[in-house]
Amino acid sequence: MGVTESLDSTDDRPDAAMPRRAAVRTAKLASLPLGIAGRAVGGWGKRLTGQSAEEVNAALSAKAAEQLFEVLGTLKGGAMKFGQALSVFEAAVPDEMAEPYREALTKLQAAAPPMSARQTHRVLAEQLGRGWRQRFAEFSDVPAAAASIGQVHHAVWHDGREVAVKVQYPGADEALRSDLRQLQRFARLFQALAPGTEVKPLLAELADRMDEELDYRAEADNQREFAAAFAGDDQVLIPPVVASAPRVIVTEWVTGTPFAKIIADGTTEQRDRAGHLLAEFHYSSPARARLLHSDPHPGNFMLLEDGRLCVIDFGAVARLPEGAPPQLGAIMRLALEGRSTELLDALRDEGFVRPGTVLDAEDVQAYLAPLVAPLTRERFHFTRRWAQQQALRMGDTRGQDFRTGRSLNLPPNWLLIHRVTAGAVGILCQLDAELELRAIVEHWQPGFAAG
Repeated sequence: MGVTESLDSTDDRPDAAMPRRAAVRTAKLASLPLGIAGRAVGGWGKRLTGQSAEEVNAALSAKAAEQLFEVLGTLKGGAMKFGQALSVFEAAVPDEMAEPYREALTKLQAAAPPMSARQTHRVLAEQLGRGWRQRFAEFSDVPAAAASIGQVHHAVWHDGREVAVKVQYPGADEALRSDLRQLQRFARLFQALAPGTEVKPLLAELADRMDEELDYRAEADNQREFAAAFAGDDQVLIPPVVASAPRVIVTEWVTGTPFAKIIADGTTEQRDRAGHLLAEFHYSSPARARLLHSDPHPGNFMLLEDGRLCVIDFGAVARLPEGAPPQLGAIMRLALEGRSTELLDALRDEGFVRPGTVLDAEDVQAYLAPLVAPLTRERFHFTRRWAQQQALRMGDTRGQDFRTGRSLNLPPNWLLIHRVTAGAVGILCQLDAELELRAIVEHWQPGFAAG
């Protein structure tokens, strides 16, 4: 685990690390959609005074993005987790709105106000015992990075190994439950922040996986399984786990270039390398580990100096004991080859079409064909423009694709795979990466190979 964004301020108030009172958190979350609506009304007034629509929209977007980061980043918990999940899809936001959201959402991928040293020490004593200091040769009280429900400290283990110590915020469980309940109430209003993304199912899934996220011991077990599956790999490094407790996890420290930095100012070579490694990791994990890393946002990936991908944060992991479903590969192949009637039959068999729903096979083919476009050629260039085109196409209420999409169903057993794959594609578009995705899918995805 490496440094993604430095944090050096501290606050010793009891609730500074994570505001817990339900009324306070609800009010903060409610201020987001209400604030956005209020600014939209104010914008009409500014237009009447002569300002152009572009000027007004730019100002509204900047203020909304600033508020988004301030509220979600301060609250952490489920609000922060939601912000991180949304951040993957910012590539699909139209250009005229994207820049302020891009900046605010990218910050959410790795930054949040830290808890105080006193609070950190208290959690370490509770989880590792009163003699916790004896386990470390050195321990930095200044957090190196922060995440949705915990923060990371740089330390030296008693045997001399550099380690990353992730400490869960006090009250994280309470706050996470409260946030996700409130965010679900505002799902429709938040939809505007992520065009083409279904916010309500995303929030429902985050709520379903909440207990897994909170249990660092389970996360440590997940990381150990991934590390064993990729041990000695020349493309992927999973930091070994050194010690764990329900609210503390210690792993070996890794220094690399965070994906967020590559997205911001990486070279073409870095972007393409990072994209290739991410796609290979995503598609190979079910076959190699029988697991799927299910928290795809740039804060969880780094590019190492030796060219390998480092993956961190295994709180959200899908278990696929049989590997990736071959039905997925078959559906991708049918869509790619334009076999519309067989495609619709396959979708019905898997529950993507509700019983009694009448759909035209050609409409379904037209809806899915652009999504498998990256597989139509040897190399595909993932861009923000391509992501925006897909979001606009599927979100255009006047178009046939919108009506087709609304008629399709996403079965619960497919939700996680769909969301993680969409998240990985979102990162590829943020990276502006060009890669040979088809070869990766042909090698790793069961059911896709022609024949």
